[in-house]
Amino acid sequence: SVLIHGESGSGKDLMARLIHSLTPSRCNQAMVELNCAAITEQLAESELFGHERGAFTDAKEAKRGLLELADESTLFLDEIADLGPNVQGKLLRVLETMRFRRVGGTKDREVNVRVISATHQDLNTSVEAGRFRLDLFHRLDVFHLELPALRERPEDILSLAEEFLRGTMQRLHKPFEGIDSAAAEALKTYAFPGNVRELKNIMERAALLQSTPIL
Repeated sequence: SVLIHGESGSGKDLMARLIHSLTPSRCNQAMVELNCAAITEQLAESELFGHERGAFTDAKEAKRGLLELADESTLFLDEIADLGPNVQGKLLRVLETMRFRRVGGTKDREVNVRVISATHQDLNTSVEAGRFRLDLFHRLDVFHLELPALRERPEDILSLAEEFLRGTMQRLHKPFEGIDSAAAEALKTYAFPGNVRELKNIMERAALLQSTPIL
């Protein structure tokens, strides 16, 4: 298991995909993703574990969960700190036994899944506050990656900016030759509170407004 910690927009999802793509035993299967902050706890449980027909009102047929879909592959759980307490306990069992049951099911199902999780929150603080299980934290944090904010790696700013700008200019069928020194200096001295995501947004907007090959 890998836990990636970093500010919002710093590229945690990209790092997860990179890890998956460099894992020979899993890269031939698609990585499966779930944003834990985007759904309720009840929906998260159904999405992860699947459900049997009749498990709840709208369960008109059985459904495979993301754990089954990620068998022999990687399950990426983004914003893991927002996972509800009930699902935390069930996820812990999966990590310990690689077995689970669908919602409303009685049969254990076995999978071979590597879990990569990510968060911008301090999980140690969440554990101390009682919002996150300590035993699950230890299971997820076998290998820890701290992803630095963009302002902490200014040497990356121009290469990323050129890559984003070039790609967008090409999609818009506009010529691109580079970034001039004044624009480069402005980029290097900006703090980028939104990290790489903000830089990409700025470069896409610049490409839309750009009328010459040099920014």
